[in-house]
Amino acid sequence: MKRIEIINGPNLNLTGIREPELYGTTTMEEYVEALRKQFPDVEIAYYQSNVEGELVSEIQRAGFVADGLIVNLGGYSHTSVALRDALLAVPAAKIEVHMSNIFAREEYRHHSLVTSACRGMVCGLGLQGYSLALQALTA
Repeated sequence: MKRIEIINGPNLNLTGIREPELYGTTTMEEYVEALRKQFPDVEIAYYQSNVEGELVSEIQRAGFVADGLIVNLGGYSHTSVALRDALLAVPAAKIEVHMSNIFAREEYRHHSLVTSACRGMVCGLGLQGYSLALQALTA
């Protein structure tokens, strides 16, 4: 059985509440449960923090025990060299996810520092991006 960890960054604890026109009305906890049902042969762990250092520590921990990481580091994706370095330091396969299309948003969101530390990126497909990333990591 493969172990995949989803690691979400700032404000993603408000998924389902915050800007429902962009992010929908399903909470992350509800969606992770749906993913567990969709992928019964995969152990799916979920972690969220609004604190950059806690995300670094979780990437370092999970990146050595999980087969793959799905990371949505929110606004830190565009600013954090520390998170990029943490992703590069661990052997787990990594896929970056953004629920919104970062290329259709503000200019400063068009570049992610963490993309080059990941196998690929899924953006603009809402919560479905997590399912697509899981498919890629478990194929």
